Amino acid sequence: MEYMQIGKSDVQVSKVALGTWAIGGGSWWGDNDDAESIRTIHAALDLGINLVDTAPVYGMGHSEEVVGKAISDRRQKVILSTKCGLMFDRTEGSYYFSRDGKNVYKNLSKSAVIDSVDQSLRRLKTDYIDIMFTHWQSIEPFIVPVEETMDALMSLKKAGKIRVIGGSNMSAAHIEEYLQYGELDIIQEKYSLIDKRVEEEILPSAIKHGITFQAYSPLEQGLLTGKIRKDFVPEPGSTREGKKWYKPENLSKIVDGVDSWKMLCEKYGCTYGNLAMAWVAAQNPLINVLCGARKINQIEENVKASDIKLSPEDIAFMTQSIIL
Repeated sequence: MEYMQIGKSDVQVSKVALGTWAIGGGSWWGDNDDAESIRTIHAALDLGINLVDTAPVYGMGHSEEVVGKAISDRRQKVILSTKCGLMFDRTEGSYYFSRDGKNVYKNLSKSAVIDSVDQSLRRLKTDYIDIMFTHWQSIEPFIVPVEETMDALMSLKKAGKIRVIGGSNMSAAHIEEYLQYGELDIIQEKYSLIDKRVEEEILPSAIKHGITFQAYSPLEQGLLTGKIRKDFVPEPGSTREGKKWYKPENLSKIVDGVDSWKMLCEKYGCTYGNLAMAWVAAQNPLINVLCGARKINQIEENVKASDIKLSPEDIAFMTQSIIL
C-alpha cells in the first residue's frame, strides 16, 4: 500500500481510503449486517488501509456507531475522518432533504459544529477525530460566514478534538475563503472518469495550495466496474435513481467504454473497477481515492488499485474511451 501526507499536516494516510456511507444502511442502501461491516473494516486495516471515512448523516448516526465499534480496540491504527454541517436532530438551518423519518438541515454555525463534533465523538467512542470535514457548505436562507465556521474548527483543533480540517462539496472560492480564516489541508469531492467537473476549478485550486484532494465515487456506485449492463434500471428510492448516467443513451456509451478496457485488465492483471480507481489516482500525486465497501470481498478488490501504475498511453486511452 502506498501512503501520502494530508496537505501540510503530519498525518499520513493510505492512498486508498475506506468509505462507509453504505455501512450506514437505511433506505439509501438497504439493511446491513453490522457484524459483516465490522469484519470489512478490520479487513481494510489488515490490508494496509488506515483511513476510514464516515459521517453523522450516513444512516442517521448508524455508520458512525458501527465504525466506533469496529475501531474501539485498534484506534491507534486508524486515521478517522467524519463530517459536520448536516444536522438531523435540530430544525435550525437550511432544509436539505428528508430520509428515514428525519429532516436534514445544513448548519455550519459555531454551536452546531461543536455540538456535531461532540455527538460524533460519542458515537465513534473516541476522544479525538483525525480529519473533520464540513460536509456541505452553507446555502440560503441560513448562511453562516466561513469565518464563524472556521473559528469553531480551529477552536476544536486547539482543544485536541480534531487534528486536520477539511471541506467537502465546496467551490474554489470556498477554498480561498477557508484559507483566509484558518487551515485547510484536505477537500473531498466527487471525481470519476465520467464526472470530471472538478478539473475546471476545484482540483487546480487544491493543487495550487498543496491541499490533498480526496475523490469520492470513483466507481460511480458500481457503474465503472463492468458489472452493470445496458438493461440496468435503478431501483426506486435507491442512490442511483435519477442519475443522468442511467439514461439509456448515456448508459450505452458508458458500458461500451468500460468493456473496451478488457485488454487493460489483462495487461495489469486487475478488474475494471481497479482501472477506474487507478485512473483517478493517476491524475495527480495529491489525490487520495475514497471507495466504499461493506463486504470483505469488496475491500479486497478495491485495495488492489493502489498497486496499479497506468502508463500515460493507457491513461489517455481510458480518458477517450467514454465521451458523453
